[in-house]
Amino acid sequence: MRGKIGVFLLAVGFFLAGWNSYSWWKQTNVVISSKGMTQSMAANWSDIDEKEAAIQPTKKSYSFTHSEYPKDQLQAGQKIGYLDIPKLESVYPAFWGTDKQTLKQGVGMYNSAATTLPTEAGHTALAGHRDTVFAGVDKLQPGDKIYLRFENHKYEYEIKKTSVTNADDRTVLTKKESPTLTLTTCYPFDFIGSAPERYIVQAKLTGTKAVEKIRF
Repeated sequence: MRGKIGVFLLAVGFFLAGWNSYSWWKQTNVVISSKGMTQSMAANWSDIDEKEAAIQPTKKSYSFTHSEYPKDQLQAGQKIGYLDIPKLESVYPAFWGTDKQTLKQGVGMYNSAATTLPTEAGHTALAGHRDTVFAGVDKLQPGDKIYLRFENHKYEYEIKKTSVTNADDRTVLTKKESPTLTLTTCYPFDFIGSAPERYIVQAKLTGTKAVEKIRF
């Protein structure tokens, strides 16, 4: 009997190890890593036609205050756009919400009273796992560009600072007076288990461009 129990427990152990490995592989493969794609998306900003000049992020010119999909109509896990980080040569699918299941799909957009959609000219915040989609974000530096595509616009942000804070710090997700994009992930990156800190990347909007609406 003990022998059978031992074999059973061993089989369960192999299954769980295999499942965890598959789950990790699946999450890492949601990243669209393409040097050509990221370079092309970044280059588009320097090739904008004079009639399609990038809008500067001033309160007067940044006038869109509504989205085709208001926050209260979005569903957890719904795909809403793409995040492009040329420095990492990666494009990430973005989903609504930051619950456990949503973050398994890719990058999640925070849904809170202090955060907004990109169209609302406030504080847009994204979360991702440190060992999958956001592996490598510690390589980002002030001055690097980040692009967020949402609905029929592409938003260009410039990183202003990176920082580390504790997991309970609620000052990270506060309202902003100017269009801001924040990326958050667990820290330290090599920590095993539930990490006690958060790595923060904060960027400011530098321009927007009208593009063809995303079709999912």
